[in-house]
Parts: sequence; C-alpha cells; structure tokens
Amino acid sequence: MKPVNAVITKIVDETPTIRTFFFDTSFESIPGQFVMVWVRGVDEIPMALSYENAITVQKVGPATTALFELEVCDSFGIRGPFGNGFELREGHILLVAGGVGAAPLAPLAEKASLSGFGVTTLLGAKTKEELLFSERFEAAGKLMTATDDGSKGKHGYVTQLLAGAKNYSQVYCCGPEVMMKKVLDMAVPANAQFSLHRYIKCGLGICGACCIDGLRVCKDGPVFSGDVLKIRDFGVYRRDECGRKVKV
Repeated sequence: MKPVNAVITKIVDETPTIRTFFFDTSFESIPGQFVMVWVRGVDEIPMALSYENAITVQKVGPATTALFELEVCDSFGIRGPFGNGFELREGHILLVAGGVGAAPLAPLAEKASLSGFGVTTLLGAKTKEELLFSERFEAAGKLMTATDDGSKGKHGYVTQLLAGAKNYSQVYCCGPEVMMKKVLDMAVPANAQFSLHRYIKCGLGICGACCIDGLRVCKDGPVFSGDVLKIRDFGVYRRDECGRKVKV
C-alpha cells in the first residue's frame, strides 16, 4: 500500500507534550485501528487515529520530534488503516486511559455514546495539564480522573480508580503497558479489550518486528481480548527497533 500525502490543516496543542495534527484526508476506520505515518527522511511509525482526519502525538523519539517541527501546510505520508479495532458489546462500558493512550479511546467513547451505550471513563496522567481529551470523554458520559501528583482527581494511578468502578460489562484499555497489565489482572479477561503499542515496521504481519509471544500486533491486533493476553511477555517484554527483546 502506497502512502497518501496528508497535508496538515491545523495543529492543536492538547497538553505541554502532546499535539493533534489535522490533515486534509479522512480515513474510514474502527476506533483502535492504526495508520503508518511516514515522516520523510526520518522514519515510519504507527499511530492511532484520534479523529477520522487527525493523529495525536506525544514527542518521545526522532520521528515524533520531527513531526513537532512541522507546520500547517507541511505534509507527511500515511498508509492504512491497519489491524482490528475495539468491538462494542452490550451494556455499560468502562474505558481506562493512561496518557496518550486516550487517543484511540476518545473516538470509541463518542461512537459508543452515539450508539446508546453508557460510558464511564477513567483517565490518568502525570499532571492535570497532561490529561488528554477530558472534554470529549465528559461529553460522552461520566469521567473520573487520577494524576500522579494529585493536581486533579485522585492522587495516584488511574488503576486505583478501577477498584471503585461498578456496573460495567466491558473494559476497554489503552496506555502504558505496565498500567494495562495491572488492569488485566483486575478485570475479567474475557470482558476486557486492550490496544497494544509495539515497534511496527511493515504493518502487514510479514516482518515480525511487532510480535509478542507469536502474536503479530499489526495483524492480529493491535486490539486484543484480555484472555488472549494471558501470555508470558505482556507487560514484561517488548522488541526494540532491532528486534531485540527488552524489558517494558
């Protein structure tokens, strides 16, 4: 699949370290699917769509740093969407989002709300300034927050809010893998879905760079049921850009 040239139409500073880049091309996708973003001359990286025509980016490495240097009317390449997405089932749903992991969950919250689902979101970040898409989650249903420094909501981790959450039938989670592993340990695995982030090169399930215990994140995921993730490597190991196993 050849990349589509995406011209930036608007840039929004969501938090001190996170920006949303809107572009002139829309993609029909299921919340949770990803696209491959080609930053010319730097790298191609996987990103979740936070809107049908936008990606939300945290500056963490060379490619995302290069993205932050782009301006309106600049462009990058996009391939996709790839992989599966979140599957909405019956009942009241609980979203657990950590940091930039809120990006694929915000469109899910909006879709679920429009479809008549009850939605509760547990949103966590290091500080209140880093809480992402609070307004979108509030508009879709109930929102509870947690911050590491106690500047908003519960003083602590977002997983600490999970113990008090009630009357939900499904859990949808995205964020740091250590956090997601804790959610998996607390939830009913078969009733929980997790969006994984891995180093992805091809996006087609061929190269194996994103494998976790034989599962190809780009092709079999990036969304997995909790019962599938009861495996050795989840929350413990990942592969780096060279394919080496390193600790999460």
